[in-house]
Amino acid sequence: MPTPDPGPGDGVIPGAGPTPRPGERATVRLRDGGPEDQPRYAPEWLELREPADAAARAHGLLDPLRIRLANLPGRSGTVIHDLGCGTGSMGRWLAPRLDGAQHWILHDRDPYLLHFAAVASPKSAADGSRVSVETRRGDVARLTPDALLGASLVTASALLDVLTRDEIDTLAAACTAAGCPALLTLSVAGRVQLTPAHPLDEEIAEAFNAHQRRGGLLGPDSVTAACDAFSERGATVRVDPSAWRLGPAEAALTAQWLRGWVGAAVEQRPELKDRAEPYLRDRLAACAAGELHVVVHHNDLLALSRPAGGAE
Repeated sequence: MPTPDPGPGDGVIPGAGPTPRPGERATVRLRDGGPEDQPRYAPEWLELREPADAAARAHGLLDPLRIRLANLPGRSGTVIHDLGCGTGSMGRWLAPRLDGAQHWILHDRDPYLLHFAAVASPKSAADGSRVSVETRRGDVARLTPDALLGASLVTASALLDVLTRDEIDTLAAACTAAGCPALLTLSVAGRVQLTPAHPLDEEIAEAFNAHQRRGGLLGPDSVTAACDAFSERGATVRVDPSAWRLGPAEAALTAQWLRGWVGAAVEQRPELKDRAEPYLRDRLAACAAGELHVVVHHNDLLALSRPAGGAE
C-alpha cells in the first residue's frame, strides 16, 4: 500500500477543517474576495464529516428540547433557524427526530452551500408532518431578535468555536430576547486522543488549540463562553459531550482531519515542521492500515431561554 504524502497541508480537500485562517468565520461570513471565492468549507469536507457528526451529536438533549417545543405557546408549527447551515446536515439529522410540521430557515453567507442545503433538505418530520425550507444569506455576527421573530428554535453545528466572544454574546442576546431555545452542537473541546499514543500528540494538540484561538476566536473556550452568555441572560443551559470516535471505517475522514490538525499546528508553531512531517506520515500510514483510532472531543449545548412574554 503506498505511503500517503506527508506534507502537513498537502492533499487536504479545499476548505476541509480544522484549519481556519485568523479572522475567518467558517460559512457564516463571506471572504473578502466576494461570493465567487471558494467556499471556506468545501461541500466535500462537509459530506465526509456528516456521518461522524450524526453519530456524535448528544441525543440526551433531544428530550428536554422536545418538551420545550411542545410547550411553546401559540405555535401551529415549529420554525427553526439553522445558522451557518453549510450543506444542511443539521436539518437532515434533526428534522426526522422532531414531531410536527417544521419550517427551516437556513442561514449562510455562501450561496452555493445554501442551494445545496435547500435541495438536500428532509421532506418530513418524525411523525410524517411536512418539512419546508427557505434560505437567507446572512452573518451570525449581525443576528438580531427581529431576525428571529416567530422562531421556535435556533440550531447550529460546528459554529461556536469559530466565533469571537462578542459574536457569541450577540447570538445569546438574540436568542434570549426572542425567547427561543438554542441547540448548538459539535463545538471543539480542545481534547484529542489517538491510539496508539505518540510522544508528539500533546504538543500538536496544544499548538492546534492555540491556532484555534487566533484572531480573537474562542476555539475550545467557546462552550464555556456560550454557557456564560446564555446563563447571564436567564437561560437554562445544559452541555453534553459529542465526541467523534473514528476507527478503520472512518479512515477517509481521519486522514483529512489529521492533515488539517497537523497543518494548523505547524502554521501556529513553524518550528514543529521537521518533527511534524514524519509524525504525520506515520499517522497516515497507520490510518491507511486500519491501526489508528482517534477520539476528537466536542460538546453540544442546549440553552432554554425564557419564552418571550415571560412564560415558563
